[in-house]
Amino acid sequence: MRILLINPNTTPVVTDLVAGHVRRIAGEGATFVPVTGRFGARYIASRAAVAIAGHAALDALAEHVAGCDAVYLACFGDPGLAALREVSPVPVVGMADAACRAACAAGGRFSIVTGGALWGPMLEEFVAAIGLSDRLACVRTIAPTGGDIARDPDAALSQLAAACTACARDDDADIVILGGAALAGLAVRIQPMVTVPVLCSVEAGTQAVLLAAAAGPSERQAPRLDSIGLSPTLAARLAGA
Repeated sequence: MRILLINPNTTPVVTDLVAGHVRRIAGEGATFVPVTGRFGARYIASRAAVAIAGHAALDALAEHVAGCDAVYLACFGDPGLAALREVSPVPVVGMADAACRAACAAGGRFSIVTGGALWGPMLEEFVAAIGLSDRLACVRTIAPTGGDIARDPDAALSQLAAACTACARDDDADIVILGGAALAGLAVRIQPMVTVPVLCSVEAGTQAVLLAAAAGPSERQAPRLDSIGLSPTLAARLAGA
């Protein structure tokens, strides 16, 4: 199977980090086609950046989805996920959506820990939008953004571990999602310091997209949209060409 991996951040090193991680998880079972956002924020950490990233993700899908069996939106917060699902010819899996559902499947209440203070209310709204607020114990953030963590993950480990510990100790979380593309691979390093399971969002999304690709596309008709000013491939996709 062939899976399009979209990183709507515009930092190729994050794309490479996530791509390497998902390839180790999938092994020989899938080929991943990594694509970095063509425009937008270097690392998404605000509402404006999220809005732009949704457009960038749609642009990337239109340009690269041909020949793929599924799409992995590899950005915690899932910018543009609903729109991608509306126009994609194949299944689309969002990292945050998949991680939250995997945490719920494990039982009990879950918390989210990520980098960047502005993500707190945005992720609470995201969880509410997918109907899982009653299962959310809390969202905790640390000051370094995902971009900071990608540049120096070792410097953030103690802060991330402390936030995860607080989720279990103070918020009664039964499982903690370590959320963020730039945090790929850090959950296993933090787990020995935390008393409840720590779920890697990148891994949860990878497992979900492998299942989605194997299941195949479902029948649906995307609404057609006339537009101006978009890339030719995106305009054609939206027009149903």
